[in-house]
Amino acid sequence: MPRTLHPELHRTARVGWLRAAVLGANDGIVSTASLMVGVAAARADYGELLLAGVAGLVAGAMSMAAGEYVSVSSQADTEQADLGRERAELGARPEYEAQELAAIYVTRGLTPGLAAEVAQQLMAHDALGAHARDELGISEAVSARPVQAALTSAATFAVGAALPLLTALVAPAPHRLLVLPATSLLFLTALGGLAARAGGAPMFRASARVAFWGALAMGLTAAVGRLVGAVV
Repeated sequence: MPRTLHPELHRTARVGWLRAAVLGANDGIVSTASLMVGVAAARADYGELLLAGVAGLVAGAMSMAAGEYVSVSSQADTEQADLGRERAELGARPEYEAQELAAIYVTRGLTPGLAAEVAQQLMAHDALGAHARDELGISEAVSARPVQAALTSAATFAVGAALPLLTALVAPAPHRLLVLPATSLLFLTALGGLAARAGGAPMFRASARVAFWGALAMGLTAAVGRLVGAVV
């Protein structure tokens, strides 16, 4: 009888760009909406409110790109240093490295004989790849990609920041201070649900978590804006 293959959908390969995308979009909505809510609470005029939103969008997108690139580059440098050290050890002491790899497989449940055979075969095929994956925990799916992380974060931050900015453009002036945080919370809730769906996680919990922290940030910023506006 023909063998039936069971297709499985794994989302681990999405971790790198999904993390950067969710972080960028979430930060774009929260920081820009909080900034604009704080400015609105200080009774600034319409032009000042829009100026604060645009400045927050541009500065935040650049900050996200730079921060992601620097942090992920540090991770990539560490990975490359570990791989270089492992490559040198494989050239100097291949037998010891084979024993080390076999010991890892023993701890995972293989018998010593089978673990040694598996280690020998994997090292014959791709010694550095086997050690990178099973000793160092470095794989193609989760390896650091600084440029991808930077571009993804900057782009999604700009998209997220544009949502409260567009809301401020169309919201009626008397209700702007209420409409802006309310719609931003809706955006955050939707973002949490979409991110959870893309990652295969529970949608309700992710949405509630994002909405809670967004509401807290906007509430605190509105309080500060109201206080500073009253003093000035």
